[in-house]
Amino acid sequence: MVSVKSDKIVTPTGLLDGYLGIDNGKIVSLSASPVEADTAYDFTGKYVCPGFIDIHTHGAGGHPFINGTVEDVIEGCNFHLQHGTTTIVPTVSAGPFANMKKAVDNIHKARSDKRAQGNILGAHLEGPYLSAKQCGAQCPTFITPPIPEDYQSLLEEYGSSVARWTYAPENDEGGKFCKYITERGVVASAGHSDAKGEDVKVAVENGCSLITHLYSCTSTVTRDHGLRSLGVIESAFLMDELYVEIITDGKHLPPDLIKMIVKVKGQDKVALITDSLEIAGTDVTEGEMSGTLFIVEDGVCKLRDRSAFAGSVATADRLIEVMVRECGYSVSEAVKMLTEIPAKIMRLESKGRLAEGFDADLVVMNGDFAVESVFVGGKKVK
Repeated sequence: MVSVKSDKIVTPTGLLDGYLGIDNGKIVSLSASPVEADTAYDFTGKYVCPGFIDIHTHGAGGHPFINGTVEDVIEGCNFHLQHGTTTIVPTVSAGPFANMKKAVDNIHKARSDKRAQGNILGAHLEGPYLSAKQCGAQCPTFITPPIPEDYQSLLEEYGSSVARWTYAPENDEGGKFCKYITERGVVASAGHSDAKGEDVKVAVENGCSLITHLYSCTSTVTRDHGLRSLGVIESAFLMDELYVEIITDGKHLPPDLIKMIVKVKGQDKVALITDSLEIAGTDVTEGEMSGTLFIVEDGVCKLRDRSAFAGSVATADRLIEVMVRECGYSVSEAVKMLTEIPAKIMRLESKGRLAEGFDADLVVMNGDFAVESVFVGGKKVK
């Protein structure tokens, strides 16, 4: 039995002054009264939060999730864990399909490797079925329409280790790809897309439930001879079925835009993501990743010609800091969008909240939002 005490236990409704009781990796009590325990931790003055859930990250600490090794996956995930991410969905960007399949194999093996300190949920394939017009930092050379023999063989071999797939709905004729993957438990997400409202509607009808990094490589209203059509952005706001994820590194989206997104969609439909690159947490300032030249300046990664951002260098604790200090949300509100909402998106019934019966994945932060301690399944790993 483990007891965790704090006057700032973060719940969806606010901060609680009390105690968490943990047994066999689960939260068994949450109350204002002390808990009898074999091991007791006193984090008075610190925020005690549910473990962060990052559903979109390409690596960290110099460890890529594509074109790397099993060890890179493990070390990249462990690096993120040091910043509070106890559950992670390693992201594989567009590349030759054989390379993407190898990356999924690495993630598959890392999931059961005892060196992995946190929960590796499965791979997020961001491509190659994207829009060339909205490729952003993705290399256009590797972008293709859905190829059934490729995605079917991948899911037949690694289905349990593919958690989500980002694709452009306008290139998915009749929603066949979306229907195929969602029927096999994969979360379908529309992103890097030039879709119109009609395309998004077909996607939702076939199981699509998420928009990948809203406002980053997502289409908006277009006009054809005076007739306007919705884009991905407006469809996301219109359709209550859709969740959205946003990069809140303080660079990709200004505070007012973040507040507008949350106001329109509501906190129950917005998830925070890092979309971090392998160079997050390093002193790298320029180079090449997956065929794309980049530089790092002003706290963000940019394409070499500075025409667009190429990804973030943030970790999850930075997302909380931006939401609280720059956008004005409470710690409970910010934490909810990095825990409970991504858990709902990924259908994780026992993660994302500090409540009885939930997994005892915990993050302890100081007043500057720096992560001081991390628990996974009730065991202190930092």
